[in-house]
Amino acid sequence: MRTLLRARLDTHTANEAIRNGTMPEHIQTMLDKLHPEAAYFTTMDGGRSCLFVFDLQDPSQLPGLVETLFLELEAEVEVHPVMNVDDLRKGLGGIRRG
Repeated sequence: MRTLLRARLDTHTANEAIRNGTMPEHIQTMLDKLHPEAAYFTTMDGGRSCLFVFDLQDPSQLPGLVETLFLELEAEVEVHPVMNVDDLRKGLGGIRRG
């Protein structure tokens, strides 16, 4: 299932990871775990944030996928199923009208 993972990093922890040089390693770990079709880095709600779109094949994968964000970056994590436009067209095509 196409999934959006949004992580808002703790400012103090992220600052320390940048200062000590471990931030690139943490980001690479997430990329290696998720194999995302898209990855974006921005600010949201006043803090550093990451957005990853990836294929979640089984919900039991989640703990292993997000622990780096929780343990190393003290992030707030949200996970949402999402659709691209082709998925939406397919879904809308299955709705009965009338």
